[in-house]
Amino acid sequence: MTRPGARTLELLWHDAEPREVRLREIVTARLAAKPPPLIEDYVVASYFFAFRTQTLRRAVEDISYHATIGVKDPPAGSLLAQCAAKPAGLDEFDTTGRLGLLHVAFPLKMMQQPDGHLTSCDLLHTVAGAIIFDTYETQDSRLVALQIPEKVIQTFPGPAYGPLGVRKRTNFEPTQPAFGTILKPTAGITPEQVGALVAEVAACPLFLFVKEDEDLYPKLDYSPVTERVRRAVAAIEQAREQRGGLGLIFAPHISGAPHEILESLSAVLEAGATGVMFSESFAGGTVRMVREATKRLPNPPAIYGHNAGIGVKTGSIFREVIDLLARLDGIDFRQTAPVKPGVPFLLPYGQEWKASEDVLLRPLPGVKPTMIVRAGALDQGNIGLNLADAEKRGITDKVLFLAGSAINSIKNARGKADAKLGTEAMIQALEVHRSGELREVPIEKHLAELIRLAERNKLKALREALRQRYPKEAA
Repeated sequence: MTRPGARTLELLWHDAEPREVRLREIVTARLAAKPPPLIEDYVVASYFFAFRTQTLRRAVEDISYHATIGVKDPPAGSLLAQCAAKPAGLDEFDTTGRLGLLHVAFPLKMMQQPDGHLTSCDLLHTVAGAIIFDTYETQDSRLVALQIPEKVIQTFPGPAYGPLGVRKRTNFEPTQPAFGTILKPTAGITPEQVGALVAEVAACPLFLFVKEDEDLYPKLDYSPVTERVRRAVAAIEQAREQRGGLGLIFAPHISGAPHEILESLSAVLEAGATGVMFSESFAGGTVRMVREATKRLPNPPAIYGHNAGIGVKTGSIFREVIDLLARLDGIDFRQTAPVKPGVPFLLPYGQEWKASEDVLLRPLPGVKPTMIVRAGALDQGNIGLNLADAEKRGITDKVLFLAGSAINSIKNARGKADAKLGTEAMIQALEVHRSGELREVPIEKHLAELIRLAERNKLKALREALRQRYPKEAA
């Protein structure tokens, strides 16, 4: 087998991330300086394009042809003309006219249903179709923003609860940090194990939320989701007195084909589930389907819109566009990423992270915000940084701090995973933050100082969790 040459290897090893970061910086700055227009009766899609030969000015004609009416030069005033896309502005980055931002207005006339609503699936099908991403002429393209008329936004259901509704349902005060956890192991477990795992965390009033992992599927012969829910609900009920009146949302994973999701949804609700968890990344429209199917219930399930697989879309569509549509469709919880020093473990970070959290929280007419979930390597070593960030931005009441392995995989002296030990370590880290002892410590020195403090104050659980999570730093 011939080994690739040096130039080929250099090409294969090319790191696109620096370009992605710079592209977002430029797009963000240009959109801020010259915002996309808001046009009544149109959805305005903003794109970054790099064309091989075509100019931005000429591109709208092709987009209109392929994404809307399939006809060039429709008669003025005709129905065809009313359903055709039209130019809404451009921002050329250089003298070629082939590189820059293009705003295209897509008429509601072509997609709006008789009662005035439209769906996220139809929106994306129109504004993110083949002509945008799938032609050779397009060297690079990104859907970077959507402007949707308020009258259309108000037709979307949005979250059933949102951050404040979730807190009201569980009796968590707005000033009380809300924590959640994920069942570990994540797969290959039985309903009995699920019940036992939930029981370990249910007794602790730190937690508002507990969910299954996306790798634990609903229809398994050895672990049917309905039995998992029954045992989890029983464990939560048994811990009621220890929780001091605080509720605990349990969200089983109900992934599957659309008809299977509805079947599992009905089954888990009958079994007592107060939340549901699944990802819409590979099954468009499922959030809206579940939201519509449950919105008339006295207590609809809180929807955790897991974004597993979102990376397959964010290479072409800016994350905040995807998160906006997920919020409109009805998710109550959405994962972003935790604040942490050094290189990120999980996307998003930087400007993408800020844009995603902004679109989940900013005011929208008739639509509740979505609760931000800081997760993905969130642990005792960086929880203080995340609490400080939320406090500084005034969003503590709108954030769920979700730790999985940092709670359920910390091992005790017998070498066994012990959720109680992980929870105790998290509580001690929370107390350290409240003490303010590390308030002035720079982010890059936070972990080292936290380790020293845990040693000095003999915080055994925290010290052990940090040793296991950061063996080099704690050595």
